Amino acid sequence: MRDAIKDWVQTLPLPEPFAVVLIAMIPIIELRGAIPFAREILGMSAFSAFTWSVIGNAIPVPIILWLLPPFTEWAERHWEGLHRFLERLHAHTEKRHTARFERLRDLALITFVAIPLPITGAWSGSLAAVVFNIPKRRAIPLIFLGIVIAGLIVTFLVEVLGWAI
Repeated sequence: MRDAIKDWVQTLPLPEPFAVVLIAMIPIIELRGAIPFAREILGMSAFSAFTWSVIGNAIPVPIILWLLPPFTEWAERHWEGLHRFLERLHAHTEKRHTARFERLRDLALITFVAIPLPITGAWSGSLAAVVFNIPKRRAIPLIFLGIVIAGLIVTFLVEVLGWAI
């Protein structure tokens, strides 16, 4: 299976680092999948795998932070069902998590992004920053720090513990 994936990637008209960046940009997979992919399938060094994965994982963050609020406003005006769904989701999220999140706002966002598990990461952290109205100038460095920590954790798991895809 590993050889088949490697052959497929090598047939793409993309440089290998670009393939790692693209994989790291994919929600849920993010750098949790990009680092092992780069190390095991492409044979990149740990430093290169970490660097390209962090870059790829960071790319969607400002896009989400700047485009999600206007898109949500537009969608709410044009899709009544979506408006009701988003209102309920926002109210539910605020009710369940605001008190906890407010106490540890910065640390909570960093930790949420840094834990390399499905449903956590840069995409979810960016969405949380929008939901909890964290200013973009504050959210971007916090999310980036979480990405770097997650990259270090995943690199450690791959290099020291032999975590594989």
